[in-house]
Amino acid sequence: MPLSQFHPIIQEWFQSRFQGPTEAQTAGWPAIAKGQHTLISAPTGSGKTLAAFLTCIDQLVRQGITEELPDATQVVYVSPLKALSNDIKKNLATPLDEISALAQERGTPLPEIRTGVRTGDTTPSERAKMAKRPPHILITTPESLYILLTSESGRRGLKEVKTLILDEIHAVADDKRGSHLSLSVERLCELAEGPVARIGLSATQRPIEEVARFLVGNPEIDADGKPNCLIVETGRARIVDLAIQLPQLEMGPIASHELWGETLDAITKLVMGHRTTLVFVNTRRLVERVSHQLSERMGDDAVVAHHGSLSKATRLAAEEKLKNGEVKVCVATASLELGIDIGGLDVCVLVGYPGSIVNTWQRAGRVGRSGRESLIILVASRDALDQFFMKHPSLFFGRDIEDAVADPSNRHIMKAHLTCAASELPLTLDEREYDIDGYAEAVAELTASGDLLQSADGDAWFAARKQPHRLVNMRAIGESWS
Repeated sequence: MPLSQFHPIIQEWFQSRFQGPTEAQTAGWPAIAKGQHTLISAPTGSGKTLAAFLTCIDQLVRQGITEELPDATQVVYVSPLKALSNDIKKNLATPLDEISALAQERGTPLPEIRTGVRTGDTTPSERAKMAKRPPHILITTPESLYILLTSESGRRGLKEVKTLILDEIHAVADDKRGSHLSLSVERLCELAEGPVARIGLSATQRPIEEVARFLVGNPEIDADGKPNCLIVETGRARIVDLAIQLPQLEMGPIASHELWGETLDAITKLVMGHRTTLVFVNTRRLVERVSHQLSERMGDDAVVAHHGSLSKATRLAAEEKLKNGEVKVCVATASLELGIDIGGLDVCVLVGYPGSIVNTWQRAGRVGRSGRESLIILVASRDALDQFFMKHPSLFFGRDIEDAVADPSNRHIMKAHLTCAASELPLTLDEREYDIDGYAEAVAELTASGDLLQSADGDAWFAARKQPHRLVNMRAIGESWS
């Protein structure tokens, strides 16, 4: 789909901001405009997010010009991180404001295209406002989408959804969280009054056909296992200049205070020689330790910490300071690993191997965006895997990202979602949206356990509990104990 197919206001805005469409955008736009499921795998900074959103914005603009925009959500964007959700909302605000101003100048004023974020950080008052007047573009997480599907007001606001965007899809496709999300997606599509086009985005996907199957769901996979989905894949190769630096002190089985101090001194020297540095560590406790010890070397105003246990205000303040270049270094866990757009970053330090190749390159992808030169340093721990890669760096750089293995038919997770789905609408054995192996057996087991109640004619099943979603843990399988 060439840019000329967009509304003239969208064309003018795009041309004023960019030299031209990227490869991912040119390849993805035609299918997205037709409502076809689309999976885009492209490097960091290649315009994937705009490839997904611009067609949606174009449709909302056309609708707003020709008719009144209803108070209903038409686009749902799901990201695995709250920080990424906040980042996307801010990145959408500028284009929407500029497009609205441009339309006003051209004599075709637009109604407000509203965006909203619904995550665990959203306050009760904000949730109430969104329930009364849903945003046209809803930005959320897998957990919050699941909660919305279990509430009457949430389901009411999602009935007119036309497009679903799953960003950083690789991050959830191969774990329990992904199994939960795949079933939430099917419930959303069953709830929607019309077809829902699904768009998947990520820089790291393998095998890409498996991720495409995860995106579209069983009803859209043919007998040969081919998903009904356009796959857009552009290269992800990066030029790497490799250097290995060994500490001056003798290494032992446990890192001494002196060796750890030498490492922090080296990081401090590196940070002071560059504009802004992002330091990733693997635990929240280590975030606090490293940020404190770097603050002792550089001053409190030069360092911020970021992890999921910090308050919303603290995390947002750290993100703003990092984006505005107000700090020299941010120490974070995986809470800043995915998709965050921080233009001024030029150095990424990984304190300890993240545990997988895909996570390593995701963290490294936070720097050097848009092809700029960047520096990525892995500080190895005493962990056996870290030391193995230090001795065999060619294996590290020659290794491809790990395969994603999606399992939406996980019996425990399926049963949890079936009880929730039955509380929304009665279940039947011919549910097309639940064309998953083991569906009938799961319904029978839930009936036997008393979690589902069968109708007198035997053709429908209802939830025995009023709010079964309260018993479901989105991050794990089984019961939660506290």
